[in-house]
Amino acid sequence: MSRPEQPRSQRVALRDIELAYFEWGEPAAAPTVLLIHATGFHARCWDGVVRAMGEQAGHLLALDLRGHGRSSKAGPYPWNTFGADVAAFVEALRLDGILGVGHSMGGHALVQAAAELPSRFAQLLLVDPTILDPTAYRQAPGFAGAEEHPVSRRRNRWQSAEQMIERFQHRTPFSLWNPEVLADYCRHGLEPAVDGDGFVLGCPPLVEASIYLGSAGSDVHQQVAALEHPVTVLRAGNGAARQSAAHQGAMDFSRSPTWPDLAAAFANGRDVHLPELTHFIPMQRPDIVARHIRQLVSPQGLV
Repeated sequence: MSRPEQPRSQRVALRDIELAYFEWGEPAAAPTVLLIHATGFHARCWDGVVRAMGEQAGHLLALDLRGHGRSSKAGPYPWNTFGADVAAFVEALRLDGILGVGHSMGGHALVQAAAELPSRFAQLLLVDPTILDPTAYRQAPGFAGAEEHPVSRRRNRWQSAEQMIERFQHRTPFSLWNPEVLADYCRHGLEPAVDGDGFVLGCPPLVEASIYLGSAGSDVHQQVAALEHPVTVLRAGNGAARQSAAHQGAMDFSRSPTWPDLAAAFANGRDVHLPELTHFIPMQRPDIVARHIRQLVSPQGLV
């Protein structure tokens, strides 16, 4: 099977919203790899990983979570909502034997979905998931409302994707990213402004800020302990140095939010520490994520 250059754009209605998703390969070409993005990103941020995989995986789906990309901009945005959406998506498409691959909040959502639908998932690859030390969930949020969160003040309007690329390509952490992934992030992360003046972010800044605030009360350690699936955790540098965005005043998106002992908390977990990388592992090194997917879907295949 040769993988198409561009994925098929699809939509599905569930839980009173519409979710957009993108599909490579055919459902009959098992296994299914389900890719779930981080807060503020979108499904096409996985294009670099797909390119790096070539033809090693059969069927890939990348989902735009609610509030992101081309999906409905409809709350609420507590993190258990995203896990429930992923589970509903899996049920709606009748997916089985899934390798769930989730970055940051996407990893958190996949743990929830796999705990709700354990028979649908075969294994998980969590890429620097936002699952904190259990003690961190006892802290109170640092912001009274989304309007006070620094993310709410992100630049929202752009004249073109090229303007956005030019603005970001020399700024940390974007300057550390694979240039093709930065281009994917900008070109697929904008949508035409309603007033016709340029483009706006597919995840509006106030929505993104609301999602960060929604991480309060998002402790999934009970689900972690209950999962029996094989789970691989790719963990970036400085894992113990960062608290969740909802629990701190100054946000540092480069450091890892992942509890260093997370893999050991799963019944069948494996920790892969990548101290030279930032939290944006799929953006910096899509080839590393692709290599781990290939190993998991075909242990005897190319590594």
